Parts: sequence; structure tokens; C-alpha cells
Amino acid sequence: MTSQENPATTSLSIPMLTDSQERKVWWKYAQMTLDSLAWLLALPAAFILRYGMDLSRIDWQGLALVAGLMVLLQLGGGLLVGLYRSRYSYGTLQEGSRLYPLVFINVLLVQGLLLLFSRSIGVPRSVALIAFPLALLLMMGFRYIKRIYEETTNRPSGESAEPVIVYGAGFVGRNLVSSLMGDPKAKYLPVAIVDDDQSIQNARIHSVKVMGSSADLPQLVQKFEVKKVLVAIGENIPERRLVNLAQSLKELGVETIRLTSSLPDLESAGRSQEADERELLEKIRGSIDYQIDGQLIREYVAGKRVLVTGAGGSIGSELCRQLDAYGPAELMMLDRDESLLMDTRYSLSGLSSLDDPSVILADIRDFEALEAVFTERQPEVVFHAAALKHVSALEAYPKEAYKTNTLGTANVLKAAAQVNVEVFVNISTDKAADPTTALGQSKRAAEMLTSWYGQQTGRPYVSVRFGNVFGSRGSIKPLFTKQILDGGPITVTDKNATRFFMLIPDACLLVMMAGALGKPGEVMVLNMGQPVKIYKVAEHMRRLYERFDVQIKTIGLRPGEKRDEVLFGAGEDARPSSQNPNIMHAQAPGMDPATLDYGSWLANYRSKRGYDRQEHLGQEA
Repeated sequence: MTSQENPATTSLSIPMLTDSQERKVWWKYAQMTLDSLAWLLALPAAFILRYGMDLSRIDWQGLALVAGLMVLLQLGGGLLVGLYRSRYSYGTLQEGSRLYPLVFINVLLVQGLLLLFSRSIGVPRSVALIAFPLALLLMMGFRYIKRIYEETTNRPSGESAEPVIVYGAGFVGRNLVSSLMGDPKAKYLPVAIVDDDQSIQNARIHSVKVMGSSADLPQLVQKFEVKKVLVAIGENIPERRLVNLAQSLKELGVETIRLTSSLPDLESAGRSQEADERELLEKIRGSIDYQIDGQLIREYVAGKRVLVTGAGGSIGSELCRQLDAYGPAELMMLDRDESLLMDTRYSLSGLSSLDDPSVILADIRDFEALEAVFTERQPEVVFHAAALKHVSALEAYPKEAYKTNTLGTANVLKAAAQVNVEVFVNISTDKAADPTTALGQSKRAAEMLTSWYGQQTGRPYVSVRFGNVFGSRGSIKPLFTKQILDGGPITVTDKNATRFFMLIPDACLLVMMAGALGKPGEVMVLNMGQPVKIYKVAEHMRRLYERFDVQIKTIGLRPGEKRDEVLFGAGEDARPSSQNPNIMHAQAPGMDPATLDYGSWLANYRSKRGYDRQEHLGQEA
């Protein structure tokens, strides 16, 4: 998709000019020569001015002595302070901040010598003071000539660079234009600048003219036939103003590119995806101190044989990475998707081969396969993350929810109990609280099965319930990202719909903590902070990507979908953990797996679904 087909407001980071701009090696020797020449011209001129154009009064031997001394001081001092080490851009204030003091100190040194020895060498004491401004003007003149030459010859070619208009003539805009006009390989060539400050109209920045205000953009876009406008107004521009600008230019087929900073390449500044997601979520929901006690986790994981089901998924793979840091005797990764297993193993070891004991290819729907795996590998700790989790898909095919989330969990629990697994952690969802969907109903049944096995074994077989995991596959974060990058719209079900959110790493840490704190049959509910409006998430993400032209569209709640999720069902008695305030203890009633029946489950689901629908074939009992 080209920008012309999908004009949008995107974010751009362009490297600005720096003090260490690359120069040709030979130039520093040329600069040393020119600075020496400045003194060799300034000193004779100072003598001539001192003696009123009477050349016969000049002591040429004294003149040569003073000129030689000045040249030595200039070159030696220049090398000492880095003036000739290619550190500074031509003719800039940074270069001048080294040159001016150096020349001034040299003049003071020579002036001191002349006060003592001027009569003996035949040189007037005022010569150095007269030569000072002349030499300085010559040195800066040489540098400005070089700078003008560089700016003229190093600007981008109109043939290879795309013409653009820059909106903003302030600090960020000036740096942007300076950077582009000083780089012959630049992708963009500024042809005009616009700014709403009337006092700088018709000014020129690196030969590019300020040609009007934002109101003149449509006419200038047509005049110069540009397809992009670079917005360079820092970060204090109102969002509504950007939205209106992007929309008006979009109608002309023009893409609005937002320059968010004058700093070099912000997109590659070493920030990780997790850091970006954490910053975004904390802006929306606020930060939470989860108070993780790593020692409690280590006590039941270190030296144990640990198995993770659904190890290729978002939660399962992160669990594997975090568990590995606690020193299990063996970490077994089970999934039915070999490609996802390969990704998880690579993230742990840097190896992609699946011919490894840590990789187990099996389906939790197949009890015989699970029984063989558990009998052979004898895991001591199990984290059950394998599940289907998309509400709308499971509403259309509820039997799949039952077979994977309910029967699959029953299979894993049975296999675990047969080999005396010490700790079993079933990962549940907030949709299991007062469930109205196939997903919630199937996960509620999984909680009840886990509770039954906990009561029967007397071991900590527990469920962990939490809400949406920000950034996991299938969550709104990657969905909204795709919609934004595709030009929109961002679709939300209801403007007032709320959800609980947490990050994948935080969820996994609390899941492991729950395994340490849970008692047989308990449901551990994690602190998700305050519920967040999904519409607010969409607004923040649009702002993050600087895509103010992308619309947010409300499409209505899906059948059976709640506007607001809850973490506890009606009548559930929850109490805070004495060891971690971010974990609540609740109790799920036990369900004997012998009583499992799809017909009864389906009837129960339909009675709580709250709406009628035409079901697909094959969903009946």
C-alpha cells in the first residue's frame, strides 16, 4: 500500500545535525593553513594601520617574529582544545566557542610579551590588539565560505529526493530543514515552510522560504505537487489540531508525517516492546507494585521437573522464559503447534531444533498422549496455559470451547494426579466469573475441575483468574496496532465498555506467586488495577502512533459480550492474601470429572447466554 492510496499521519524521526558531522580528512590541514594565513595577513595589516600606511617604518624582522609566534600559538592551542580534530560543524557557534577564546588568549600572551620586549624587537605594543579583530574576521570568514559551499553542494537532489512541505519554523522545524538540506542522500527535499507565527513570514531557513500559515497548506500542496507534509512543531501541538490537519490533507491525497522530536532516530533508541507497552498501560491504568517475592517462587520451582502446557502461546512462552530463571531441574514445553514451540525454544536457548527433550508435541484433547507424556516425564509442577480464548469464535463453535478448555483441562488434571504432581496451576480468565459466553462457561468448568482435584489430592491444585493481557496474541493491543497501521478505523464495541488489563510479564509473575500461595481447590484472583475504557486505549494508541487521521468506530457489543467484566462471581467469598496484597483467595465448588456431560454443559451455557442465535452444524450434543 502506498502513501497515496492510504494517506495518513505517521511518525518520523530524522537525525539532526550534530557537532561531530563527518568531514574530509584533508580539511583540517586546510583549516590550519587558513588560520595561519589569517595571522600572516592580519599582522602586516596591523603594522600598516599603526604606522599610517608608512611601510618604511615597519621592522620586517620583528613582524616575522611576532607572526611566527602567533601561528605557533594558534596551531598548538587549536590542537589542544580540539579545534582541528573535526569535532565541530563548519561556522557554527560550537566551533566559535572554541575559536574566540583561543584567539583572545593568544593575543593576551603576545601582548604581554610586547609590553616587555617591544622596544628590543621593534614592534609596537598595539599591533597585537589591532590584529586581533582582523584575524578573527578572516578565520570566521574562511569558515563561513566553507559552510556556504557545503550547504550548496550537499543538499539533496530534486531527482532522488521527494519534495515536501515542512509545517513549523521553530526549533524542531529549523533542525529538520537544516538536517535535510545538509544531507545529499536525504529522502526528502523541503520546498516550502509554513508557520502560524506571522512575525517570521517570508524568512528563509537554509534557503527554504516560510511561505504562509497552515491555512495556506492546501494551495501550497497543489502548487508544489507534494505528497507529504512534515509536521515539526514539537510535542505541544493540540491533538484536535493535528486531527483536523490530517483530515484536510487526506482529502487532497497528502500524507501527514509527524516529527515528534529533534533527537536522532527515536524509534531505534533501544526501547523494548515491553517497555513501550508498560508505559502505555501505566498511562491508561496507572502503575501497580506487585510485590513479587522471588524466594517463594524459587522454593517450589528450583530443582523440580516443571511442565507448561500451551508453551507456544503468549502466556505459556513467557512463563517458560521466567520459570527458566528459577532453576528448574527440567523445563518441559508442551504444545500441539510445532512452529510456536520452535519460537519458544529459540527464545530460551537460541536454538530452533525441535529434536530436544524439552519440547513435547501433544494435544491436551488426547488423554492417551498426555498420559504417556506424564508417565514418562514425571513432572512435579504443572502450569496449564493451553486454551482457546477468542470469545466470538467460541460463541460460534461452543463445542470447541468445551473440548479444549473443559475436557482438555480434565485430561491434564487426571494425568497430573496419576503421577502425583505436587503443584498444579490452571490459568483461568475473568470471563469465568458469572459466565455468559462459551469461553467463560468452559473456563468456569475448568476452575471447578481443578478445585475437585485439589480437594481429592490435598495438594495445591489452584486456578489463577485475571483479565485481558495487554499485548498477548488476540488482545486489543496487536489488533489496534494493525488497524492503525492499515489506516483505520479502530473498532471498539462500545464507547463505555471497560476491561481489566495487565502485562504478560506481570501476569506470569503473579501466576507463579499464586502457585506458591494457593491452597487446594482455590481460585486466585490477581489485582488488575481499575478497569479501563477500551475507547480510551484506542485514543492513547492513536496518539502513540501519531495517526490522528485514523478514526475510532463504535461497532456495538457482540452477542453475549459483557460491557463490563468482573473478577468475582455473585456469591464468591474473596479474601486478600496475607503474603501478597495483589492476590485474592476465592473458592470454586468442585466438579467430579465423572459427571462431565456435553449436553448438560451446553444447556447450562445456553441458559446463561442471554441471546438466541443460529448455531452451526455439529454443535449439538
